[in-house]
Amino acid sequence: MTEQQISIEVAYATPDKQALLEVVIEGGTTVEQAIKASGIIKRFPEIDLNVQKVGIWNRTCKLSDFPKVGDRIEIYRSLIADPKEARRVRAEKAKDEGRANKVTGAKL
Repeated sequence: MTEQQISIEVAYATPDKQALLEVVIEGGTTVEQAIKASGIIKRFPEIDLNVQKVGIWNRTCKLSDFPKVGDRIEIYRSLIADPKEARRVRAEKAKDEGRANKVTGAKL
């Protein structure tokens, strides 16, 4: 590794398997270039960088951003359920089952 090179990680996971790949890239490499250089798209062909969001250390970023030494680039999958809708359904179920106050929604 030369002075111009940096070490980063690229992460992706499905319900069945996950990958955390260590990659050495040139300084000034974009997030998109780093993902492609990691080879993770060959391992997970369902990854579509035009659709899926990416981030560095749990914070979304642009494909044109530049990672720093030690960063972990993460490729995020789409949510299968809307979190607000899922919570509303759980709250309604709790009210129906008598585990929550029917007016305020508070736990009994």
